[in-house]
Amino acid sequence: MSQTSGSYVDGFVAAVPTANKQKYIDFAKTAARIFKKYGALQLVECWGDDVPEGKITSFPMAVQCQEDETVIFSWIIWPDSKTRNAGMAKVMSDPEMNMDSNSMPFDGKRVIYGGFDMIVNE
Repeated sequence: MSQTSGSYVDGFVAAVPTANKQKYIDFAKTAARIFKKYGALQLVECWGDDVPEGKITSFPMAVQCQEDETVIFSWIIWPDSKTRNAGMAKVMSDPEMNMDSNSMPFDGKRVIYGGFDMIVNE
């Protein structure tokens, strides 16, 4: 699939308390269902395994990862930016997507995120 035809990706990096791995998986599965309900094609969640600390930059430094935390890397694929913009607004207002900082299994203040036009998908 080398032609992207307008696909759009939201990317995320965060630090999750290692003890909260199952809570994070449960949270991510719920989020995936909700994002797909509003137009996302796929949600991928990855648990850090080989994520070295850098000297100038690194994933752990970027999210201020502590010793008892693990870096996660995730992305959501949308068909296009228009679907993403409409879908993201619906996700954020969906009552099932409880974004209350007390209910999230990680510190939402240290999440790095952004939206990207897909330019190569080989």
